[in-house]
Amino acid sequence: MSEDGKVPLPNLEGGATPGEVPVAPEPEGPVTRIAADLEAVFDVPVQVSAVLGRARMDVGDLLKLGPGTVLELDRKVGEAIDIYVNNRLVARGEVVLVEEKLGVTMTEIIKAERN
Repeated sequence: MSEDGKVPLPNLEGGATPGEVPVAPEPEGPVTRIAADLEAVFDVPVQVSAVLGRARMDVGDLLKLGPGTVLELDRKVGEAIDIYVNNRLVARGEVVLVEEKLGVTMTEIIKAERN
């Protein structure tokens, strides 16, 4: 804090303001990261969805659906399913059965382009 009680703001034009902590230079070469580097976000909840397929239909047809109705999806048996995290496609995988419960095995990680 300065003598007048105001907090100095960083200079966005390039130079450092008095009392500003300098930023360490970026290391040269590849940087190795490990899971422990993400420890600060381990408790952040996310929504994970595994999409087996999709279908389009009119509301009238939707209202006719009942127990035992077969709904045809846009995927074939054995085709990879899409795995979304917070509505963003992150992987593709296969459905597996684990101790009488359905699960998903990731077979491909999708690397998204950053804008």
